[in-house]
Amino acid sequence: MKPGPFDYIAPTTLPEALRLLSDPERDSKVLAGGQSLIPMLNMRLARPELLVDITRVAELNRLGVDTDGAVHIGAAVRQSAVAADPAVRAGWPLLAAAVEQIGHPQIRNRGTVCGSLVHHDPAAELPAAALALDARFTVARMDGWRSVEAGDFFLSTFATAVEPEEIVTETVIPPLPAGTGWAFRELAQRRGDFAAAGLAVLLRADGAAVDSARIVYCGVGSTPVRVPEAEQALLGQEFGDAAMADAARAASAVLDPPGDLHASAQWRREAAEVLLVRTLTEAWERTA
Repeated sequence: MKPGPFDYIAPTTLPEALRLLSDPERDSKVLAGGQSLIPMLNMRLARPELLVDITRVAELNRLGVDTDGAVHIGAAVRQSAVAADPAVRAGWPLLAAAVEQIGHPQIRNRGTVCGSLVHHDPAAELPAAALALDARFTVARMDGWRSVEAGDFFLSTFATAVEPEEIVTETVIPPLPAGTGWAFRELAQRRGDFAAAGLAVLLRADGAAVDSARIVYCGVGSTPVRVPEAEQALLGQEFGDAAMADAARAASAVLDPPGDLHASAQWRREAAEVLLVRTLTEAWERTA
């Protein structure tokens, strides 16, 4: 398989990259890690006239914690760099755990965090992690920029709030409150496959009771699926089998997963219940 013909430009400044993308005469695509785009080009599912390689734009290679306590992940930052970063592992361990579930090391060494989020395969790990962690995205275009919350960013399968002439310049994730327990689990046929179902959980404790909960699935809908009904079933309850069973029933009642060649809708619904109990247990053990 070979891609159709295209031009390739690697700008060194963000204004230059945005100028190229804003040209109405050419269909352009941003190239960062290319782990999703290149296969689509080879299968001719995408046929842009121009690839704009943003990896040489210095400001898009930023990875660090700002004075606001949030971690800033530039559009050209590789997934493996995020997973290995000591500050990320200490302050945002759920993010590091989600990245480590992505494909294989070769993919993580080339793929970017922002690229996976913009591509938005709903079975992917990072959209669910981003929603669980209240991420926001800085989106730039020629006439300015805007900030988009994760809850407004993912629209449908392979669709986000980013317009063709825009670039997500960074993903910003606020600090987690002290004592937050976390867990990320997924079920896949083979290690490295996309998850048939996956789950990100954040919990905080008030003594033996659940003080706050965030429950976000991947692989069970056309976007990451947050389940406030399951979260509400836990709040104020003493953590244990009864509370987890209530949360699992609440999740099962509202989830409407798709069926495909990899798993039926009923299997995904049952898997979501099992995942929830396992992931809640793991997250609770990490609460301080």
